[in-house]
Amino acid sequence: MKIRVLRQINGDTEPYWETFDYDGDKEISVAGLLDYLNYHDDIVNDKGEKTGRIGWECSCLQGVCGACAMVINEKPSLACETFLKDLNGDEISIRPLRKFPVIHDLIVDRSIIHENLKKANVFIGEYNPKDREKLTLQYNAAKCLKCGLCLEICPNYTSGKSFFGAVFANDCYLVQKRNADKAKDIKETYGKHVGSGCSKALSCMDVCPMKIELIASMSALNR
Repeated sequence: MKIRVLRQINGDTEPYWETFDYDGDKEISVAGLLDYLNYHDDIVNDKGEKTGRIGWECSCLQGVCGACAMVINEKPSLACETFLKDLNGDEISIRPLRKFPVIHDLIVDRSIIHENLKKANVFIGEYNPKDREKLTLQYNAAKCLKCGLCLEICPNYTSGKSFFGAVFANDCYLVQKRNADKAKDIKETYGKHVGSGCSKALSCMDVCPMKIELIASMSALNR
């Protein structure tokens, strides 16, 4: 297989594609593939040229931390949850999430996700539930990894703009349900940063690794 990786030394340099050869087990994940490519001291590309290790992030490698979010064959995915056997063809392209600043290779700065939540004061604070209905939906919404895949695929999200995307809407729903005193403020915040800018493409649900019912959260807030 040919493995094409979009590399970048840092945020101030130009990105470039580098290709590697792989002739091993297709039962492994893309995370395992990156580990394999980085394993040797002398790493060479498909031209036989020495090159540096590929920069990427991971933590749990079990699909519950979101650190290994990247774009694999043009689909935003978690590297640890994407297996070679499920990818078509003999060429794989891997690139960083493009909606966030690149730090190095496949590592990006996703701090904007948390900064937007802090900026809009979206946190539960004192537990004071508005109601105890639909706890299953609240539990499901609470599984958000803040991985950024939903923002990567969203046609309405542009980093630095006023639309904060599905990950923000998800937390708005949780705070509104679990702190009745903040419900009014959350309603206004959601309307400003999500409700007025979402075109209902729902592509966010297609790539969410936790299968969160984002449309249910947003529908509740819209009502």
